[in-house]
Amino acid sequence: MTRQSAWEILSKYLTNPTLIKHCLATEATMRALATRFDDDVDVWGITGLLHDADYEKSKGHPEEHGVLLFKFEPNAIPTVIEHAIEAHNYTYTNIMPESKMDWAITCCDQLTGIIYAAALTQKDKKLSSLTVDFVTEKLRQKDFALGANRDAIYLCEEKLGIPLGEFVGITLTAMQGVHEELGL
Repeated sequence: MTRQSAWEILSKYLTNPTLIKHCLATEATMRALATRFDDDVDVWGITGLLHDADYEKSKGHPEEHGVLLFKFEPNAIPTVIEHAIEAHNYTYTNIMPESKMDWAITCCDQLTGIIYAAALTQKDKKLSSLTVDFVTEKLRQKDFALGANRDAIYLCEEKLGIPLGEFVGITLTAMQGVHEELGL
């Protein structure tokens, strides 16, 4: 699967610009994490890009989020990517993450949202204004970005062997690298 074919699938099912930006942020983060683990950056990146492709179609049915895409696109997406996308919502799909890539998408999905929200608190609304310490402080504030599942983020230490500060740094740097696409 190429990035272009993944982009075409994403564009077919997602219309919300904020969700598309979230997918782009997650793609960049997954590419950075693949580099950290010396793994296939394209496979990991496509996983990040497509992880929420069925979000709008599964709205109101969280148990379908992560699995519905593969009903729409049977055999179009490699199995390893399919499993990671299904497993990133394991609390509803009951498909457990197994590989580093599975856990990486599970952990970084929520963190990209917190970083995006943290950037919006800045006067200039820019990712370049954020630091790892600032993001980590926001992460620890339970009343900030209420919808983000912090437990999933904290699994970076246990499941990926990456300390929280390093994980925040990898994600922040990756997102800063695509700031123009994110409008931040």
